[in-house]
Amino acid sequence: MALKTLDIIARKLVERPAVLASERAAGAKVVGFQGYTLPEEVILALGLIPVRIGLGGSDRLVELGGRYISTKNCVYVRETVGLFADNTDPYIVNGDLFAFDATCLQAYRTAEVIQYYFNNGVIILGVPRNFYLPEAHTYFTAELSNFVGKLEAFSGVTLTPERLADAIKVYDDIRTEILAIYDYQAVLNPVISWEQVYDVIQAGFVLDRREYLDLLRALHAELRALQGEPVVGRHADEARLFISGSVIPPGDKKLITIIQEQGGRIVGDDLWTGLIPHLGVVIAEPTLEALAYAYLHRTPHGALPYLDLETDGRIKRLKSLIQHYQANGVVYHTLRYCDPYTFKAKETKDILEKFGVPLLELHTEYAGSDIEAIRTRIEAFIEMIKVKAELGEAA
Repeated sequence: MALKTLDIIARKLVERPAVLASERAAGAKVVGFQGYTLPEEVILALGLIPVRIGLGGSDRLVELGGRYISTKNCVYVRETVGLFADNTDPYIVNGDLFAFDATCLQAYRTAEVIQYYFNNGVIILGVPRNFYLPEAHTYFTAELSNFVGKLEAFSGVTLTPERLADAIKVYDDIRTEILAIYDYQAVLNPVISWEQVYDVIQAGFVLDRREYLDLLRALHAELRALQGEPVVGRHADEARLFISGSVIPPGDKKLITIIQEQGGRIVGDDLWTGLIPHLGVVIAEPTLEALAYAYLHRTPHGALPYLDLETDGRIKRLKSLIQHYQANGVVYHTLRYCDPYTFKAKETKDILEKFGVPLLELHTEYAGSDIEAIRTRIEAFIEMIKVKAELGEAA
């Protein structure tokens, strides 16, 4: 059964570039941003239009970006630079200022490159590496205050508690709706797939945030009318897969398509272009101190070091999500030269094996040359999971 709200979202995405250009012509300013620990709330609170930039899956743009930034950077970073070099993407063309955080140091380098070669206005939010220490909160609050000061100067608007509280409410409600909708793709006989929910999440990267919230509420109501309250469950012989690891941005469908072609069912993810940014963000009050604390204390990004595996919030969250969505296998996807996630692959696999969940590590990029190799490995992995499930040995 077709979901009407998905059709509306698809239409809004097609219309968005023209709408954005019209808003800019009327005097609005657009901030394109990229990062994991960047509180988008402050952009909206200052009357600016936030747009998350970045695409995947284009070998042409990767090659173009590689003319400006080292080819030892991951393909996502090179494609981001390629978007600026190509200068046809509507969200780059309509950007008035570009903001990055330093969670991933490759993204930090991206900011330097686009400022140097393409003369774009760029601001950077510093992120502490030892994010779990008390000193990190002091540092990050100061960095966020400096970051907001630059946005205030750019927008001509002063951030007030009232403005910030309003923006926080919008994003809190978005996070609540996304989490509620996400459960529907994991039920026994869903009317919406994980891929469709993932696309809905990524639609929020560029759509007007208040309009996006209304669309999420409409989609949630439509799903509830069709299926009631979602109850996660699985069929006995199902290969329910959870995707972890490097970013899978809009435009990068290679892995998703292969998994589905081989009979696997994706039921969850902890990608920073998917569900994970919407979990665990608890902003106690409309202050920069509370905002900084909330972003530092949600699920940590894989690029941030955490040596104590027993208390690593990323691993803890991963296990919790696998259990909740009843996944019986993990596809751990790493982009070539995405070193933090690559280095953490083995420790993640070892921990999950103790948890009773097998992990398949795939190392890839955007070229199509490895499609057959990936297909063969995924096919074998899915077959193994299905055999285990049929024998009653699945985790």
